[in-house]
Amino acid sequence: MDTAALKRHCGRYPGAVATEHGHPANILTYGVGGKTFAYFKTSEPERWRFSIKVTPERFLELTGVPGIKPARWMGRYRWVTIVDVRTVPADYLRELVDWSYRQALAKLSRKRRAAVLEGAAD
Repeated sequence: MDTAALKRHCGRYPGAVATEHGHPANILTYGVGGKTFAYFKTSEPERWRFSIKVTPERFLELTGVPGIKPARWMGRYRWVTIVDVRTVPADYLRELVDWSYRQALAKLSRKRRAAVLEGAAD
């Protein structure tokens, strides 16, 4: 899966919102109900590096893989950065993003979660 396909995939989740943050952050975030579930770095030299939150077990597994490392500033919260998304099998990448999205959705209040899912159904 390339960067463009992954961006389309992230944007297809119910209630997903893409937000571009300029300098100094230089990131493109994907969130639901104000909770971020994925982001891309948009400036050089790290352009299009992709970060997501993962389970504690996956964090240990993934940070041992070449090209995947703890996300800067967010690694302590079990976020990983994938240097080149084309090196990760597409199905596995979709599974990781799906988990991150569901985690962000679960952190919303019941009322907010219902509103997000109801609004996506329209």
